[in-house]
This record gives sequence, structure tokens and C-alpha cells, in this order.
Amino acid sequence: MSPGMITTGTSSGEWWSPGTDGMILSDGAAMIEALHQVRQPLAVVVTTDGGRALAVGGAVLQSPTPPAGDVLALHGRLGAIYPEWLGERAFAEVHGCRFAYVVGEMARGIATARMAVAAAEAGFMGFFGSAGLSVTAIDQALGEINAGLGPERGNWGANLIHSPQEPAAERAVVDLFLSRGVRRVSASAFMAMSPEIVRYMARGLARDANGGIYRANHVFAKVSRAEVARHFMSPPPPAMLRELAAAGAIDATEAELAAGLPVAEDITAEADSGGHTDNRALTVLLPQLLALRDEMTIEHGYARGIRVGAAGGLGTPTAVAAAFAMGASYVLTGSINQAARESGLSSEGRAMLAEAEPPDVAMAPAADMFELGVEVQVLKRGTLFAQRGRRLYDLYRSCAGLDDIPADARQQLERDLFRAPLDEVWANTRAFFAEREPAEVERAEREPKHKMALVFRTYLFMGAQWAREGVAERRADYQIWCGPAMGAFNDWARNSFLVAPEDRTVVQMARNLMEGAAATTRAQQARAMGLAVPSAAFQFRPRPLG
Repeated sequence: MSPGMITTGTSSGEWWSPGTDGMILSDGAAMIEALHQVRQPLAVVVTTDGGRALAVGGAVLQSPTPPAGDVLALHGRLGAIYPEWLGERAFAEVHGCRFAYVVGEMARGIATARMAVAAAEAGFMGFFGSAGLSVTAIDQALGEINAGLGPERGNWGANLIHSPQEPAAERAVVDLFLSRGVRRVSASAFMAMSPEIVRYMARGLARDANGGIYRANHVFAKVSRAEVARHFMSPPPPAMLRELAAAGAIDATEAELAAGLPVAEDITAEADSGGHTDNRALTVLLPQLLALRDEMTIEHGYARGIRVGAAGGLGTPTAVAAAFAMGASYVLTGSINQAARESGLSSEGRAMLAEAEPPDVAMAPAADMFELGVEVQVLKRGTLFAQRGRRLYDLYRSCAGLDDIPADARQQLERDLFRAPLDEVWANTRAFFAEREPAEVERAEREPKHKMALVFRTYLFMGAQWAREGVAERRADYQIWCGPAMGAFNDWARNSFLVAPEDRTVVQMARNLMEGAAATTRAQQARAMGLAVPSAAFQFRPRPLG
């Protein structure tokens, strides 16, 4: 700045002086670098021609008139932004997190115990993907997490998937969670309340020393529809609480306190994502649930707020920043974590994910809700699972039972999908359900169509298993849950240190997304203050972060 360059017109009486270390950033590259140094405060000054410029360093002076020396009128300030500040602070306080970021559960142990531990140790919330695993396998994983994190750390949990066709299995998982002291559960695939999620939520409720309600167990509800969110934002059904209390599953005090609380105080708006999804746009779903949250808080007179987080399509810093800008209390990632080094997916499956582009996804029948026509979103590139799964559902709808399948279709199924006679597949399926859920076998022997459904579900179930184990001869049948966020992440990570699956750790991925979201947020703040911000300022590149 030349001596005596003074601008006027500030209404605040604040002036910026370069002093010995101040600098006007007129170069686009310098501006981008400064905006991405999110922990460094910046000034927006009025230039001599009346424009706006970004300044770093220097000093802010207070004076109703221009001070002596080289000064510019101060238009505004860009304070530091820390990734830890994004989202709702109550989320971090309640759950003991450093960041309002959840490493979501991917079923069948794909979100491994190791992944949950790594996420929690780094200050994120980590969920173990317990859905679809046996109680014994879940118990072993919970032991690993407890050993890795110790009893005091609370920023981790496990998945409870609704199992309307196997209520005993859902009950056994809740029993395990309660006995193991799992204090946070991510509830998924629920369409209404079940006794088990209410039992989990109510257990341990008590009055604290100040008369408030202490909540021992926290429910994170993943929902894609407002009508389902309403169930979780409401207190449990009174009849269900009475039945649980009468059965001794909860005590009278727990039932009384639960009647005044929402089932879940953390609601995750699950938009277009991998696995069970309604393919909703986050820009539609999240505002809808935020408005519903405000409505339900007033309706029920809750003393503390319900937090609404965002999930689905979050594979880049700009997407994460957009979610926070819309009011998300926290963000949750899922699909992208399957490609991380800590994932329980096979190396072959992770390599397939690393090659995916945003359009490389498709809908396929869900194994756990096959008869209901529920679908999951899966990887399409490199696998025939989606097409073959849809073929099974078409046959299920058109045929009365296995004996009704046309000969050519049956031959194709036995050759390409099951690689065994259907009678042999049923014998194995029958043995499995005889041990896990005998009522399913009894029904199948009465109803040929249900028997067909159980056999078809075997293929859908094994698709995920083959992908986990990396069975090479079954590569075309891999079921890999995947949303478009995976392709977006790959585009963003291209030509960076995160390009190779073996170099993708869940912590580096999360830290870069949050750091980049802070940089994107700051770039938008600068633009809103009248600065001509280069478009590249919105493109944070991955970098190793400690």
C-alpha cells in the first residue's frame, strides 16, 4: 500500500492498518490459500476504488475518523473457523465427541470394530455395523471395542436393525446391548416403534440431582420419511410402555419418564444413500425433518432439543458444508467408509468401490424385507447382483412357489445364481432357519410362496457375504451397498493421497471432509461479504492431516 492511501465510508468506525505484517491479498492463489487456512482470522477491507479486498495480518483500529498513516476502512472480519465448530455443539457435549461427524454403521460388520475404535479415538462418533451378524459375533466385536476404548469413552455405538420377521433376533441383540453397556444405538429400517427399541430407550432413565432426566441409552434413528421420524420424535406409545412395565422389562419409574421423552433425541435424515434408502434428495428431506422437529418439540413441550443430522450423498467437503449450512446438527457418512482400510469389505470389494463413479449404483431387493418389496441401493459397476436380484423378485411375484417356476428360468437360477439344485438350496436354508427362527420353517412348509421367498433371500444374503470374504468366483454376485457419494468421493480424491483404497483410512477421510467443509464455509462467507472469491476456493484438495 502506498503512503497516505486512506478510504472513508466506514459506519462502524473501524479501520485496518497493515502495520509491519499486514498484506492485501490481490492475487487469486494467495486469497485461496488464506481462505483455506481456516484457523487464521482475516479482514475484508474497502479499497480506494470502493471495492472489497481480503487482508491478512495487520491491526484493527477504532476511530470515528481515519487514523493517521496507511489505513483502509474495515468492511468486516472473517473469524477463524474450526472443523470442530461445524454442527451443533450440544451433539459433541452429549456424546463426548470432538467433531459433529458420525462414521455410520455398515451392516454385516463392514463397519468393523476396528473402524469404530479408530473413529472414536479421533474424536468422531463411530458405529459398529452389527446388523445381520449373530449375537456371538456381535458380542465378540463389542469386546474388541471395549478393550480398545476403555469403559469411559462414550462416542461409539452399534446398529440395531428392525427385524419384523425375526423378533426374537431383535430381542436377543437388545439383551446383549443392555448387558454389555452399549449406550448408543443407531436404529435403522424401522417403520414404527417396536417393543425392543422402546425397552432399550427406557432402560436406565432416572432423575438427576437437578430434577432433570438422565438418559443412559441414546437412540440415533435413521429415517427417510417424515411419518417415521414422527414416531421417533414422539414419546413411546403408552400401551407399549404399560406392557413392558407389566412384563418387568422396565420399571415403573422408567416407564413414567419415558412417557415424556422422544424415543430418539438424534434423528438422522437419510437421503440418497447405500443400503436401505428412499432415494430422497437431502435438500428436500433435511428441511422437512428440521421443521417437523420444531413442531414436535412445541407439541410435546420437550425441555431439551432434538438434534437432526444429515446422511446420504456426503462424499465431498462441499456436500458436507451444504448439510451444515442447511442446519444439520451433525453429518453421517456411510458408503465411502466401506472403501477405507478398516472396512470389513474384502480388498476386491474395496477396489471395486474405488473405481465407482456417481451413476454406478442401482436398486436391488433387500434380503431382510424381500417379501415387502423393500429395496437397497448397491454398486452396479462390476457386478450383476442388482439385475439378478430383480429377476428373483419378478419370479417371486409371478410364481406361487418353487414348483411353479418355469423350467428354463429354474435351470438358469440353478446354473448362474445358486449353482446348486433348488431342492438342495432349500435343504440348507431350512437347516439355517430351524436353528435361528423355527417359526419361519413351519410357515414355509405351509406356504409354498414363503418357502420360495426364503430360498431367494439366501442368494441376496450371500451376495453380501461373498463381497465381505472376497470370493473371486462369485465376483459377479457381490452385493456392495453403495450410494452416489462413493463416486463423488472418488472424483474428489483423484490424483491425491486418498486415491488408493489401501491409503484410505476412516480418520483421514473424515478429517479431510471436515477440514474441507470449514474451508468451503469460509469461502462462502467471504463471497457473502462482497469479495470476488475464485471458484477454486470452493475446491479443497485432500491432504494428510494430523
